[in-house]
Amino acid sequence: MVGTFYRAPEPGARSFAEVGQRVAPDTTVCIIEVMKLMNSIPAGRAGIVTHVLVEDGEPVEYGQVLMVVDPD
Repeated sequence: MVGTFYRAPEPGARSFAEVGQRVAPDTTVCIIEVMKLMNSIPAGRAGIVTHVLVEDGEPVEYGQVLMVVDPD
């Protein structure tokens, strides 16, 4: 396990990105907690979030696809 996936900055807060949301390359779409350090993960490209492939609080690995963003 590399880290833990979180869709929101804290429990009960609004998710960083939802399916159907338009994002810019620098839009934070989630955070990954590694050794108590929170790492913001940007979309990486402009487009619309079409799928979230990981559940909130789920362990994730290096290189794992977390979300699908269809380009504009």
